[in-house]
Amino acid sequence: MINRRQVTQLLGYGGLFGASSLGASNSLAAVPSALEPWPSKSIRLIVPFSAGGGNDTVARAVSEKLSVVLGQRVIVDNKGGAGGALGAELAAHSEPDGYTLFLGGVGSLAINPATRDKSSYDPIKDFAPISLLALAPLVVAVHPSLGVSTLQDLVNKAKDKSLNLAYASNGVGSSSHLAAELFCSMANVQMTHIPYKGLAPALADLLSGQVKLMFSSSVAILPHVATGRLKVLASTGLKRSSAFPDLPTIAESGWPGYRASSWYGILAPAGTPQRVVDKINQGIDSFLTKDDFKAALSAEGAESAGGKPEHFAGFMREELDRMKILVKKINLRMD
Repeated sequence: MINRRQVTQLLGYGGLFGASSLGASNSLAAVPSALEPWPSKSIRLIVPFSAGGGNDTVARAVSEKLSVVLGQRVIVDNKGGAGGALGAELAAHSEPDGYTLFLGGVGSLAINPATRDKSSYDPIKDFAPISLLALAPLVVAVHPSLGVSTLQDLVNKAKDKSLNLAYASNGVGSSSHLAAELFCSMANVQMTHIPYKGLAPALADLLSGQVKLMFSSSVAILPHVATGRLKVLASTGLKRSSAFPDLPTIAESGWPGYRASSWYGILAPAGTPQRVVDKINQGIDSFLTKDDFKAALSAEGAESAGGKPEHFAGFMREELDRMKILVKKINLRMD
């Protein structure tokens, strides 16, 4: 029995089959054929986090631009919960008719699936990647009282077990948590993890010196570096952060191969017609490097990426594989 998703996929790749020839019911009448115009109505962009955060900001910048490019409204639909899992599940199981999109990221598409034995969606099988929007590297921030100036200084402190060095994070399983654990693994050091319920309380304790270290969003750290209340030692991306162009990456600082970033991408349910995927990808490419859109990303510490759907698909697989290796090594489970 051919289901609706399979029919949509056949049509999207150019197979022109009538519903009767497939033995399909009337419920398939709404499936768009390769000859039907798309889009002919508004499009929903599911964001797996509540309004007001970085994901929401990026989604609204995308929806504004994509609405103009496609000639139909792209409506942001915030579906927060379970660290992004609820929104991801909703998007993954939506009709692949081109009218549901998903703003995915490292949390919903790599960390959640890697840390849960019983995930309600498969990030690889249940989604059609469209475009890798942006990468948002973190920075290693320390309180000046720690008395370090380089990443090697920090490692030397961490190896002194009498200091019991601890680091703050946005929460267990957050990108800041796993970025720190990846570094500890590569540098062969141990530090105590102190998880907070979000960035604000973690940053407050870092600023007070109650905790000495954090892998954090560059946007949150920048103003405090300017006033001297915090110091930055390195950035976590493959290339230097535009917010701190003189700051070396961790890879440059002596740990080649290290990289850890938050990231944003646009996806659709698996089976979405390829012509739709390609049209959205082309639409995103048309504004991804525009100054106003880059400014919107920069406000969240992110830098535009881009590329073809197959590039994003490969990136996702690699991120998921890397995350599975790391969470297994540190024995992190979120079930």
